[in-house]
Amino acid sequence: MKIKSKLHYGDPLEPLHVEYDRRKGHFSMSSSHMHSHYELYYLFAGQRVYFIRDRSYTIQAGDFVIIPSDVVHRTLDSGVPDHERLVLYFNEDYFKQFAREDAELLLAPFHSARHIHRTAPHEKLHIEQRLYTMLHDIQEQQPGYRLTVQNTATDTLLYVARQMRNAVVDPADDILSPTEAKMMEIAQYINAHFRDDLTLERLSSRFYLSESYLSRTFKKLTGFAFTEYVGMTRVKEAQRLLRETNKRITDISEEVGFGSFAHFQKVFKELTALSPRDYRAQFRK
Repeated sequence: MKIKSKLHYGDPLEPLHVEYDRRKGHFSMSSSHMHSHYELYYLFAGQRVYFIRDRSYTIQAGDFVIIPSDVVHRTLDSGVPDHERLVLYFNEDYFKQFAREDAELLLAPFHSARHIHRTAPHEKLHIEQRLYTMLHDIQEQQPGYRLTVQNTATDTLLYVARQMRNAVVDPADDILSPTEAKMMEIAQYINAHFRDDLTLERLSSRFYLSESYLSRTFKKLTGFAFTEYVGMTRVKEAQRLLRETNKRITDISEEVGFGSFAHFQKVFKELTALSPRDYRAQFRK
């Protein structure tokens, strides 16, 4: 039976959430993306550009993309139409079912500095057979289908963890074009100085680029407008402070670089769908 073009299993509040899409034409994520889940992305077909934290990666069919929790990321159109992808989302509760050493192994890919694992051609068929079987069970919902989903998700993550542990790093994977390297440098600067008064004018002067070129090229290579990326970086740190400290919310707003508390609340809610107060309340139960 043919798999539908769109499937999902579970929801974002559950320990495991699965999304599958087979898309026609050109597509880029339209909204900012940052969440507390650990994300394992697999590309069955097509080509995509994936921006993670401070750099972009071009990914091909057979690639896994590993995204830690609370990291800014977005998928972009590479210019090649049509793609098919699967995303497994795991939250912290998912890993509590395993012994500590097993949970640490499964979490290891998300703590790695590398975000891409390229599947060997001779393993791609076997992996996809298992993933398609899982998708078929999600679609048909035969008795016990949840076991298939749970076991396949765990086995897939275990495969990636083992492969990344034993992988030989190819230096060619880290080669960037001069333009990519410059935009990565700017993103890294924003991550290190988000508390400062960052404006397009100041950064264009610092990096010897025109404002229009910096704005246009940063958006093209990262998927984020300059101000959007700055806001997300500040909100990410605000989330950490709300979770881990008892500082006043107004003080946190100022500490992470927002000049206006009202603007902080607006941006925070746009990105998290929660007010800062409601976000903190989740971790005070």
